[in-house]
Amino acid sequence: MQLEVTGELWFWKGPAPWHFVTVPERQSAELEAASAMVTYGWGMIPVEAAVGATQWPTSLWPKDGLYLVPVKAWVRKAEGLELGDVVAVRLSVDL
Repeated sequence: MQLEVTGELWFWKGPAPWHFVTVPERQSAELEAASAMVTYGWGMIPVEAAVGATQWPTSLWPKDGLYLVPVKAWVRKAEGLELGDVVAVRLSVDL
């Protein structure tokens, strides 16, 4: 399954802070439909993510009926991403 999602880069300040892009509702529904085939627990979905020329393995986090794409510091640096930027993320899910 190949998806391209676009969303704002935001910061979660929790006990273990992360930067995320939220997968929109329509694509989250597609991922939810496939999740039983690919999740390794807690609803997490392993993916290959890409922004611009930068690609990395990660897992989508389920949250409030949507999925979150964690965007690592080295990815943000490589692509010059800042909080609030609208980011296009390509996702590849191995079904």
